[in-house]
Amino acid sequence: MLNRLDTRVRGLDDGEAQGGGFDIRDTVNFVWRQWAFILAWTILAALLGAIYIARQTPLYTATTQLLLDPRKEKAAGPDSIYTDTALDLSVVESEIAVMRSTVLLKRVVLKEGLLGGGDTPAQPSQDSAGSSPSASPASAGGSDDAMSPAMVAAVEGLKNAVVISRAGQAYVINVSYTSDSPAKAMQLANAIADAYVVDKLDARFEAAKRASNWLNDRLVELRQQLRLSEEAVAKFRADNNLAQAVPGATLNQEQLTQLNGRLVAARADTAERKSHLDLLTKIQAERGKLDALPEAASSGVLADLRRQENDLSRQEADLLARYTGAHPQVVNVRAQLSDVRRSIANTLRQIASDVRSNYNLALARQDAAEQALKEASGQSDLDASKTITLRELERTAAVNKSLFEDFLQRARLTQEQSTFEARDARIITPAVAPGIPSSPKRTQIILTSLILGLIAGIGAAYLKEALNAGFTTPREIETLLEMPLLASISRFSPRTKDENGRLLSLPEYPLRMPLARSSEAIRSLRSAVQMSDVDHPPKVVQVTSTLPGEGKTTIALMMATSAAQSGQNVLFIDCDLRHPSASSQLRKEKAPGLIECLLGEIELEQALFYSDKFRIWALAAGGESKNQPDLLASERMKALMAKVRSRFDVVIVDTPPMGPVIDPVIVSNLVDKVIYIVRWAATAREMVQQSLRQIAGQKKVAGIVFNHIMDDKAKKYGRFAYGYYYGSRYYRKYYEK
Repeated sequence: MLNRLDTRVRGLDDGEAQGGGFDIRDTVNFVWRQWAFILAWTILAALLGAIYIARQTPLYTATTQLLLDPRKEKAAGPDSIYTDTALDLSVVESEIAVMRSTVLLKRVVLKEGLLGGGDTPAQPSQDSAGSSPSASPASAGGSDDAMSPAMVAAVEGLKNAVVISRAGQAYVINVSYTSDSPAKAMQLANAIADAYVVDKLDARFEAAKRASNWLNDRLVELRQQLRLSEEAVAKFRADNNLAQAVPGATLNQEQLTQLNGRLVAARADTAERKSHLDLLTKIQAERGKLDALPEAASSGVLADLRRQENDLSRQEADLLARYTGAHPQVVNVRAQLSDVRRSIANTLRQIASDVRSNYNLALARQDAAEQALKEASGQSDLDASKTITLRELERTAAVNKSLFEDFLQRARLTQEQSTFEARDARIITPAVAPGIPSSPKRTQIILTSLILGLIAGIGAAYLKEALNAGFTTPREIETLLEMPLLASISRFSPRTKDENGRLLSLPEYPLRMPLARSSEAIRSLRSAVQMSDVDHPPKVVQVTSTLPGEGKTTIALMMATSAAQSGQNVLFIDCDLRHPSASSQLRKEKAPGLIECLLGEIELEQALFYSDKFRIWALAAGGESKNQPDLLASERMKALMAKVRSRFDVVIVDTPPMGPVIDPVIVSNLVDKVIYIVRWAATAREMVQQSLRQIAGQKKVAGIVFNHIMDDKAKKYGRFAYGYYYGSRYYRKYYEK
């Protein structure tokens, strides 16, 4: 697969590389490449989850729902000492704590016989199962200190198996019990709920009973206090000749109550009027504005006058902005404004006068109310101390009477409540035997396993790609090596035969199959090399790689034949003096060549030969030598390169791989440009980087060529090599025409 070195497209890729960020296409391509690996991890995780489910014992959960009554007791009334308050979050949590308490669960253990066999005492079991409402939880369950180890273990097991929670924000409590038996789960969930309801009834009955006993004892004391206070009032009246009508409310007493109310109201009104008068006096003394008076603030007339004043002031300002002060409209507005201000002043004076009048009137009403009270109570002849004493005695008697009547009413209500079994909680949904296990949660476990397997698969796939030592995309070449990708060549085997039935070799394709994909790839490579230095197009080009087997010799021969097919005079030099594979393809592996020229045994003209098969001039490697690096670094080698540079249009130099030997580094000093071959997804990145550092200046490296690209895998890396899918069906269809 090949991509042209297109400046516009490469600029686009460079912009993407610099911009960074998340690219959805990279993610899609990653999944496309690794879907089988990720799927294997996901299936493995699901299989482990299924094995885990198969090894677990099925557990069943039964749930009972209890409703707590959030309403206040209507029968007791707001003054009942036994009245329930509205439920809030803390109260609901407290009820849940009661249901999980050791005392309540112990009753369930005894009632349901969870101790087993003869471990359960007969008498406690009877008390727990059939106790009367007056029996307390402590009497049914016993104290915690007296529990045996077996009882402690049973209660703890019951506590661990039950889950009690509130249903959302409702006053509903869910009691869930989990067991390996559906019937046992249903039985114990209902038993815990029943025990809680019974415990609430017992607690209510005990509270009502204690309240009733306390109220009866208190009534005896209050009755005695009331009798003594009434006797003290009667004795004081008798000693001071104050006649009292029949017991109970009299006309004089009713009048006295009304007059007291009138006097209190009159005094309050006088005090309020006095505060207004004091404020008026203070304002006048400080020469302040009367607008601060409450009467002025609440006066509608004054508010209307103030609005008129503001409106006229705005009109005056507007007119003065256009006319002089002598203009008739300005004079008219000012006259209206003066009238309004005089009205405001008159209104304020009237309000001040009303304040004084209202105070005097309130003071007169207070005096009249005091005089009427004295006349009605018949105490005009009593001194102040006796009046105070009488009122104090009467208030004490009234308070004792009210307190006695209140406690008497509460005692009657409490006696009724002690026999009325109003439920604070009731079961609204009894538990039923579950048909489906609650644990293990098959769907949840399988789904979790799939998700974890998918995450692990993605992580493993990412690690797998991160550990891949080879280059796979142009972006990696340009980012890590800071060099351009010149071309990308797919891996394929020749299929075309010549007129003799022989399969054409790859170096022959540019001559025999100029429209083939490989031929187009080599032409693009040659163009890219020429464009690498526009001002001084390279003439002598070296082809090398990192390791053997990366296809450098084949690409070098194809570049030579492609240049020859375009009409250029081409020389191919086999500088791989250790393994001259190019000389073998040229059928000159035994012929004198470069080594003999460098040793001075023959002249260059004697060593050069023309290949009719490839239509190029060639210089074979020649015989064997033990000092190849010295020969390549000799002055004769420099003279030879200068001679061929002047004689040929293009010189292609095939050198050994960079990894094993130093020969390519020596030759790189004698050429114009170096083409570096990298095997796609195979050559280690570190080795490529290390090899490129050895080339003189690295500026001679024209770029990198991807070779042996596997189309099916390469297209999974997305926009490979500047945005074209050279292995796609459209590309192949184009070159198959």
